[in-house]
Amino acid sequence: MKTLKNILLFLSLMLTSVVGAQQLPQFTQYMFNTISINPAYAGSREKLNVTALHRNQWAGLAGNPRTSTFSIHSPLRNDRIGLGLSYINDQLGFEDTNYVYGDFSYTVPLSFDVNLSFGLKGGFTNYTRPLIDINDPDLGPINEWTPNFGAGAYISSDRWYAGISSPRLVKSNVRSGQFVGLERLSYYAIAGLVVDISLDFKFRPSMITKFTNGAPATYDVTAGFLGYEKFWFGASYRFNDASNFGAFMDYQVSKDFRIGYAYDLPTGDLRPYTGGTHEVILIFELGERKAGIFKSPRYF
Repeated sequence: MKTLKNILLFLSLMLTSVVGAQQLPQFTQYMFNTISINPAYAGSREKLNVTALHRNQWAGLAGNPRTSTFSIHSPLRNDRIGLGLSYINDQLGFEDTNYVYGDFSYTVPLSFDVNLSFGLKGGFTNYTRPLIDINDPDLGPINEWTPNFGAGAYISSDRWYAGISSPRLVKSNVRSGQFVGLERLSYYAIAGLVVDISLDFKFRPSMITKFTNGAPATYDVTAGFLGYEKFWFGASYRFNDASNFGAFMDYQVSKDFRIGYAYDLPTGDLRPYTGGTHEVILIFELGERKAGIFKSPRYF
C-alpha cells in the first residue's frame, strides 16, 4: 500500500511539473472565503473581516496538498469603497506557491436592498522548488516572483448573491532548464440564497463553478442550514474528474468570532489511500454595520 501511495504521489507531481499547471486551490467552505477568488467582495461585510483557513487535502498520502489562507478586508469611511489583502500558501510535495494580492472594490447601490460591486485584484505569485538533482538542469532550484492581476463583479442583497471573477488574468511562466510552470487562467461563477424554513432555521443553497484553461471544469453544489443564528451545517458535492463529498459545521462563538470545520471524502481512485480532507476556518469581525441598506444579519 505504501508503494502504491508513493506511485500516486509521483504521478501527481509529474503531472504538475510536466504540464506545468499552477492552479488556485479550491475549498469546501468557499462560501465563507469569497475574497480569495473575487475582489469585488472586499468590504461587502460592512465591517472589518479577518478570515484564516487551513486545508489538509488527502491526509495520510505522502506529500499531499496543504493550503493556508489569510485575508483581511473592510469598507472605508466612504462605504462604496472596500479594500482587502489576501495571502495563500499552497504546498504540494516539494513545490511551494505563495500568492500575495491586494483587493479593491467599488459598490453601486441598485436599489434600497441590492448592491452591485466591481473589484480589482493585484499582486504577486511566488513559486519555489528546492534542488532535486544537481546533475539535471530540469530539476534545479526555482524561486521566482511573477506579477498578476484579476477582476470580478458581485451583486447581492440580504437574501441572495451572485458573482463572476477571474483572480488571475495574465498567464505566467517559470522556467528552469526545460521545466515550464504555467499559472493558468481560471474563471469563477458563484451564487447563493437564503430561504426561511421556520423562525429559527434557514436554508442556504450555494454553488461555485470553476473553469480553468486546459483543465476539467469543476462544479460545487452545497446545501447549508443555519439554526438559531448560531449553527451553520451542511453538505456539498464536487462534480469533476476528482469528485468528492463534503460536510461542514460552523459555530458562531460570539457576534465577532466564528469557527468552522469541514471534511471531504474523495469518491474516485484515491479513496482507499487517504483519510480524507480536513479544513478549518476562523472568522473574526470587528465594528458595527452602518444603518441603512441591510437591516437583517448578513448571510454572505
